[in-house]
Amino acid sequence: MLIRTLCLVAYFIGLTAICATTEDPGTEITGLRCEMLTDPLGIDVVHPRLSWRLKPGVPGARRMAYRIMVASTREKLDRNEADLWDSGRTEDRGTSWYITYGGSPLQSKQQAWWKVKVWTAEGESSWSDAGYWSMGILNYAEWKSTRWIGMDKAFPWDSISQFSRLSARYLRKEIALKKKVKQARAYIMGLGMYELYINGNRIGDQVLAPVPTDYTKNVKYNVYDVTAALQPGTNALGTILGNGRYFTMRQDYKPYKIKTFGFPKMAMQLDIEYTDGTHEIIKTDESWKLTADGPVRTNNEYDGEEYDARKEMPGWNRPGYDDSHWLHASYVQEPGGFYEAQMTPGMRVMEEISPVSVKARGKGKYILDMGQNMVGWLQIRVSGNTGDRVTLRFSESLTEEGELYTENLRDARVTDVYTLKGNGEETWHPTFVYHGFRYVEITGFPGKPALENFRGQVVYDKMETTGTFESSDTTLNSIFKNAYWGIRGNYKGMPVDCPQRNERQPWLGDRATGAYGESFVFGNATLYAKWLDDIRNAQTPDGGIPDVAPAFWRYYGDNVTWPATYFTVADMLYSRYADYRSIKEHYPFMKKWMRYMEANYLREGLMTKDKYGDWCVPPESLELIHARDPARKTDGTLIATAYYVHLLQLMTKFAGIVGAPDEDVRHYRDRITEMTEAFQQRYFNTDRQYYDNNTVTANLLPLAFGMVPDNRSAQVFDHIVRTIEQTNNGHISTGVIGTQFLMRTLTAYGRADLAYRLASTTTYPGWGYMVANGATTIWELWNGNTADPKMNSQNHVMLLGDLLIWYYEDLAGIKTDPSHPGFGKIIMNPAFGCGLDKVSATYRSVRGPVVSNWSRKRGKLQWDITIPPDADAEIYLPAGSPDKVRVDGKKLHTTGMVYESKGEKIMVKLASGTYNIRTSY
Repeated sequence: MLIRTLCLVAYFIGLTAICATTEDPGTEITGLRCEMLTDPLGIDVVHPRLSWRLKPGVPGARRMAYRIMVASTREKLDRNEADLWDSGRTEDRGTSWYITYGGSPLQSKQQAWWKVKVWTAEGESSWSDAGYWSMGILNYAEWKSTRWIGMDKAFPWDSISQFSRLSARYLRKEIALKKKVKQARAYIMGLGMYELYINGNRIGDQVLAPVPTDYTKNVKYNVYDVTAALQPGTNALGTILGNGRYFTMRQDYKPYKIKTFGFPKMAMQLDIEYTDGTHEIIKTDESWKLTADGPVRTNNEYDGEEYDARKEMPGWNRPGYDDSHWLHASYVQEPGGFYEAQMTPGMRVMEEISPVSVKARGKGKYILDMGQNMVGWLQIRVSGNTGDRVTLRFSESLTEEGELYTENLRDARVTDVYTLKGNGEETWHPTFVYHGFRYVEITGFPGKPALENFRGQVVYDKMETTGTFESSDTTLNSIFKNAYWGIRGNYKGMPVDCPQRNERQPWLGDRATGAYGESFVFGNATLYAKWLDDIRNAQTPDGGIPDVAPAFWRYYGDNVTWPATYFTVADMLYSRYADYRSIKEHYPFMKKWMRYMEANYLREGLMTKDKYGDWCVPPESLELIHARDPARKTDGTLIATAYYVHLLQLMTKFAGIVGAPDEDVRHYRDRITEMTEAFQQRYFNTDRQYYDNNTVTANLLPLAFGMVPDNRSAQVFDHIVRTIEQTNNGHISTGVIGTQFLMRTLTAYGRADLAYRLASTTTYPGWGYMVANGATTIWELWNGNTADPKMNSQNHVMLLGDLLIWYYEDLAGIKTDPSHPGFGKIIMNPAFGCGLDKVSATYRSVRGPVVSNWSRKRGKLQWDITIPPDADAEIYLPAGSPDKVRVDGKKLHTTGMVYESKGEKIMVKLASGTYNIRTSY
């Protein structure tokens, strides 16, 4: 085997030398990205990262070198005049997935066109198609004389109360253009939300823009190319400002907890370049006009939106409109936060679905069923008389009597009202709110509503769906579908906990491991990179990190497991997307938090501060929210200490990645040793060989984090198995914390079959129980159909734990090698013996598609695999002998592939490409 390997190495070295200057028409470059975005406008990263993918097609394709050209105009790029940067041929084997721009300093509003070619073992590729990015406004001073405008007061029809009602503000200005426009860009900050119009045309397809932040820390601006929207002569600029999180949903209510920022406001620059080379910048100032007496009468994320079409102002956003009765906009205070480019695509209407039924419920009342718990809004088409009012109330489920079940929404009123103007068919949906719902109660609808009068518009952050999963078990498939709907519904410029009740907050603890699982299904890198910034901005000067970030709710209570998400999300971005920069930028703030926690709560090697325990353990009574039985609960100091050791392990890894000082690493390692010893002494029962009170979580955490002495691991694991199989009759007993590591640990210790039993059971408690009881998303509680409604969201994702990770890594066998982040090397070792007969999964990694489709029948295994370019894989086959293995119909030993026996499995190394593998076992 060694001789075979050496021969292969020599062959490829020779091939490289021969082909170094030959053309390679088979290698195509696709997927050009700048800062993980496609052709972004207005970024503020002065050294942006560039990336691309090789299009699958050439087996074994791997880049060995690249050349990037960046030019200030498309014409120069086409002529190969790289006046901004020419990297020249740069040797690289894909180990640094992102290539940092290394050219001339980039200036505010500068444009850049770029292209790339690569060298592979086959030779030199053609140039890629051109990519693009432009710079935003890089310096605060460049916003000078761009005024914040608005109106810092309520109007007579508004209400500043717990259930606040504030109408949208409409602003407009007309401008005269006397020259021919070459290019125009709008740079806008509209708080809390905005829509921008030019000459009656809505600019962009974003919704609920911009993404929310703590506006006292940072404010996101958006950039649009508006060249085509402008016309010679007079032009009208118009904006509508909604409330969003700026004028928050509950005013004059619990100010010690709920943060609000003020009345809606905006600042904008319209930068116009004329064909003669001159520039003009139109800025917000006191010449803009404002009214709040338009059709959007109130907009409140919790309570809904009311729209009176009789108050529409035809032509208000077009030239020539008479705004003499409007007010002059006022100069208002700026929000206080630093101005930043929005480095995420923002939210869109990503899908539309049709309802499945509409049923009458008494005189003039109907219940509409979307057939799916969804997040977004309902678009209606209606004809009627002037003044007819259609009221829409939303819920996730119905009572036994068939009415809306709204108790679990707490005080959220979740009601939209549309008042008709009475001119033929009218189409409407809200602009500045969203709802989490499956059912809609409709009253006041003129005539009898039909299914075709309604469309559900699904709203979440624009991102690629990167993963699919299907197995031979329909329950597992339904759980995956429920997770898919739940995850995307809770992406709202930040990950929120729920989309329906009076909460909708970015709780950290819900995503500690969830973000990792989600990343198999959605390309969520920019969303979570933005969220890391939110968490950093929420950190207190002394180092504390809240439970909610941005801190719209002031929950600075200190604990380990919720702030731990800051670390685990950074690790996810690195391992999944090869995003080194997120770790580098946030490492100092993570270190600051650890010093804070150790100074305040570390006592004799134990981390003594916990707040939530193993949140949402299945309770002993179906009516309870939380378990009261001490035998079900895990000690808070045990959880905090074990989890803190896990974070120290991550910090040791991060220190190596960023090149931190040696004393950092020594501190982390010394602290791991100290805390592990203290943990073992305090919690391990040497007589009975388990931890503390023997809950699954108490034994699971030290096992998952490598804290159990090697000679004790088997006994500790046996207690986990015994508790699941005997005490819990094959059911889950962990809460949010334990479930984060449950499925992977069971599988790592050889009990994938038990993990499968937990996942597929349809009796309480379990994910399958949710499916069996009609859930179409994931519940907040294991007993979500029976528990007290005070905390009973039917669209939460925190209980997913590591389930999706287990789906992809352990069932499908799609796992990145930790030493090769971004799937540079893929470890494919599915749990073929878990009890499933078939698994089919795809994942689009940063390098390209990974496919794992396997089926087994009567002792024979068929496995179809795709490895993307710039990657290779190690696959593990349950074959006792390599003679049993066929690759694309050939015996393994005739293929020239490297393989070796590892225990009862055969490990085979694969280069990029597509393979059909068959074996018997």
